[in-house]
Amino acid sequence: MPTILMVYASMTGNTEEIAGAIAEGIRSTGATLAIKEVMDASAKELTAYDGILLGAYTWGDGELPDECMDFYGEMDEISLAGKRVAAFGSCDSNYDHVGAAVDILLQKARDRGAVTPLPGLKIELAPTAQEKESCKAFGVSFVELFSTETA
Repeated sequence: MPTILMVYASMTGNTEEIAGAIAEGIRSTGATLAIKEVMDASAKELTAYDGILLGAYTWGDGELPDECMDFYGEMDEISLAGKRVAAFGSCDSNYDHVGAAVDILLQKARDRGAVTPLPGLKIELAPTAQEKESCKAFGVSFVELFSTETA
């Protein structure tokens, strides 16, 4: 089973709720999961895991939240070659760049050599009960990537 690290930022609790549902899906597979808020994480920690999930809400009109900036900058100092990375976050369709933080995180992972096999998971504000099920399925799908790519 893969070891997975989830690092996320949440201001209103929406992204944290998404993270919790994804975590539930991952844990249902038996995979090992560590969860950290971005302010308590170091980008160097990413290299110790098989899989990485990055989560952030989109701030303003398409930016990463301020609390992600140090972590994001630290990512330039590491290689994620061979790592599988997925991203998720809450977003607000009232802005032009809906869920841009998710796209920014996926691009940074790719720039650092990671494989990003899943599209970013973007949830409008707080997840509904149905969206929570989609989040759980996202977590399961992420773990399944490890068995299908090594089979």
